[in-house]
Amino acid sequence: MNHWRRRFLSLAAGVAALPVVSRIAAAQAYPSRPVRVMVGDAAGGAPDTVARLIGQWLSERLGQPFVIENRPGAGTNIATEAVVRSSPDGYTLGSVSITNAMNATLYDKLNFNFIRDIAPVAGTARAPLVMVVNPPFPPKTVQEFVAYAKANPAAINMASAGVGSAPHLAGELFKVLFGINMIHVPFRGGPPALTAVLGGQAHVYFVATSSSIELIRAGKLRALGVTTATRWRGLPDVPAIAELAPDYEASIWFGFGAPKSTPTEIIDKLNKEIGLGLADPMILSRLADMGNTGLPLSPSEFGRLIAHETEKWAKVVKVVGIKAD
Repeated sequence: MNHWRRRFLSLAAGVAALPVVSRIAAAQAYPSRPVRVMVGDAAGGAPDTVARLIGQWLSERLGQPFVIENRPGAGTNIATEAVVRSSPDGYTLGSVSITNAMNATLYDKLNFNFIRDIAPVAGTARAPLVMVVNPPFPPKTVQEFVAYAKANPAAINMASAGVGSAPHLAGELFKVLFGINMIHVPFRGGPPALTAVLGGQAHVYFVATSSSIELIRAGKLRALGVTTATRWRGLPDVPAIAELAPDYEASIWFGFGAPKSTPTEIIDKLNKEIGLGLADPMILSRLADMGNTGLPLSPSEFGRLIAHETEKWAKVVKVVGIKAD
């Protein structure tokens, strides 16, 4: 009896271990065919450019194409839902960003829960926004801007790339923390918002570094502050807004996600390879050219960032009462 019992237990243990062995084998063989990377923004924008840079690195390292598929629309929700509905096998990934964290509260009837339905894979990049004004606008510092806004209530027009965009919410957080009012003027994307500030039709814009740094250096825009917690090395003489309001932070960030239940072994493999890319001087140089710094995070660290950002921006959206168009 003891012999048969031992044999039964041994066989049972072997059967129980089969799924683990199968997952490890699948991860070792991964990827064996092209991988799709869904991007919820149009080609050429910062999320797309970062995803293509990291996708190319993964293609070279893992020997299979990582194919970028742009599916813009509904504030990136179309692409995100496509990832959520995909098989959790590692062959469909998504470019994720601060937009996803903001959308969780901006949209009332999403067909998914971003935190529940997307498995964090890795962070890739972070960048500040820059608070810029047209040079003839009187305030030359954040302090002067706040004083001007309080002395001239409802006289300042704040451009944004659209309702619920990162520049919009960065401006709303600024309004809340400094107790001022600005009239929000949404545009259809970043370029027309930037054009409005350059032309003096709007007074202030919280703009991406990638599209503003050369204009700042040329004197066509005045930078009052950056939105990261500390100064940004690309504009070292421009103070962080947090130097006046320690709770202010509104940097944009990017990363990769996968459908929930994607094997941990595959996620860990992707995370390792992305981390190696973010240590590569060429990748870091390319990111710096776009105004970004690397954001190497483990899956759990990236998950905590997503949860923190979702909670933070939910408070702003609810206080201000913003809803997506």
